[in-house]
Amino acid sequence: MSIAIPGQARPLLALALLALLGACGSAPETPPPSTEARTIRQVPEGDLIGFIAPSGAQVWRGLPYAAPPTGDLRWRAPQAPQAWEGRREALAFGSVCPQIASPLGGAPDNVMGLIWGDEDCLFLNVYAPSDAQAGDALPVMVWIHGGGNSSGHSGFYDGAKLAQAESVVVVTLNYRLGPLGWFHHPTLGGESAEDRSGNYGTLDLIAALRWVRGRIDAFGGDPAKVTIFGESAGGTNISSLLVAPSARGLFRAAIEQSGGHGSVSLAEASHLIDDPEPGMDGSSGEVALTLVTQGDGACDRACAKARLAEADPEALGQRLRALTVAELFALYGTDVLGPNNPAVLRDGAVLPETPFLELFADPARSAPVPMMFGTNRDESKIFMAFDPSQVTRAFGLPLWPKDADRYNLMAEYSARAWKLRGVDEPARRRRKAGLPIWTYRWDWDEQGRRLGLNVTQLLGAAHGLEIPFVFNHFDVGSQSGLLYHEDNAEGRERLARQMMGYWASFARDLDPGTGGGLGPHWQPFEENLAVGHLRLDTAPGPEMTSVAETLEGLLADLAADPRLDSLAARCAVLDNAFRYDGGDALETGRRVLGCQG
Repeated sequence: MSIAIPGQARPLLALALLALLGACGSAPETPPPSTEARTIRQVPEGDLIGFIAPSGAQVWRGLPYAAPPTGDLRWRAPQAPQAWEGRREALAFGSVCPQIASPLGGAPDNVMGLIWGDEDCLFLNVYAPSDAQAGDALPVMVWIHGGGNSSGHSGFYDGAKLAQAESVVVVTLNYRLGPLGWFHHPTLGGESAEDRSGNYGTLDLIAALRWVRGRIDAFGGDPAKVTIFGESAGGTNISSLLVAPSARGLFRAAIEQSGGHGSVSLAEASHLIDDPEPGMDGSSGEVALTLVTQGDGACDRACAKARLAEADPEALGQRLRALTVAELFALYGTDVLGPNNPAVLRDGAVLPETPFLELFADPARSAPVPMMFGTNRDESKIFMAFDPSQVTRAFGLPLWPKDADRYNLMAEYSARAWKLRGVDEPARRRRKAGLPIWTYRWDWDEQGRRLGLNVTQLLGAAHGLEIPFVFNHFDVGSQSGLLYHEDNAEGRERLARQMMGYWASFARDLDPGTGGGLGPHWQPFEENLAVGHLRLDTAPGPEMTSVAETLEGLLADLAADPRLDSLAARCAVLDNAFRYDGGDALETGRRVLGCQG
């Protein structure tokens, strides 16, 4: 499970994950290689042997899709994978990309809070049905994990049940995270525009898709039938792939779960915060400023700027490249979730300089592929549950909302704003381009009371909790029982089968249809339809509903909401709803409601 990490929410989210989800235990066991020849595969780099999962699926783990991005290849576009001698046992996941270990990223408890991973981390995993053979031309589903582009790894997601149940080939992958994945500084140089782009995590995703195009037929997949799907930051990365010129033709459909379309300019990514065109906190310029003053507490900001201006660019670039991961991370401070660096950069080469959403209605500048968009009904409750202004806590654990009505109201408008910007607005733009679109809202909230906590009240249908349903894999750590347990097993497993059916049918037919006969017909999104969205829940089950959002409608409801008795209260709800990605919508809302400031 992966959760978006808006900068302001990072400390609260860290507490939430550590206390609620718990540690994820030890690393997955490495199974023995299959004694059956059916898992032997040949790829250009050499021969592979995998294993058979309990579900019957064939599995190959830890396949390198690019050369290790280490040494001189740090902050460079990924290079072709290296060949190996003999038969490679593809049984264990490859190293995770460097990050601060947390339950968010599926880290084992013995490294929690420490730097975890290795720069040699560009690996992927393949899951295929038990009877899949080379050349079978099965649909391919490539999962891009979330985690704020600073955390997570492919091994936290098990594609075996999805592959076996739906006869698809599932690929999960790692990509460079944090400042190793997104870092633009002019002193780093580079021979190509890709090398200089700063978008190394994005380029990793493109390299992985190229690997899939060139090799997935060996595992039974059809390189012409690739669907990318991802959640949270994974959804944002999918938006970037839609507009990346070098990703064109590498996939034919896309699914964004609780995603977004945020990106930053090169100025924001690299300038100082007090430059005429200011950079962001955590920009590469600010990092370089910290680097040149290390060990000299007497050098103030003016002194640091002077040193930076006088520094030899080549020497500074070499100094940055020579940093250990720990030294690099330390330049960003002591945030428990690791570096809070700008990510997904509008560099003008790998990604266009225009904000992505503005390109969604133009098939010439955004991949003209069918898409599914969706969010969860209570997205922000995962953040709110550990906000001391909202919830009474003891020993770091949430007990109950201080004001349940206000808690639910704040969550409601925040989720509606997320759905507006993450689902309905992009869906409308894509439909204007004549592209088929399907939208959903996920409403499941049957956790109930566990260990004295009213988990349904605190979390409900929160951000990230739908992912186990897509994979029908509900082991999210040692505290899984707080969320998924025997009391909700029957309905939960039925909904998981339906969701897998819809997702796989979309990958297979470019239309989710009835999810293979397991649910009602999912009608495509149309602007003029009264009913055009699928609500995913257990009771009464998936159903077509009208839950589309417009900014005008949201603001009208907020202005007239009888639960709010003052303008100040309405403005507080508005600010909370659009606090992380508000942009023009927040300015419009404050003007319409008459908010001050």
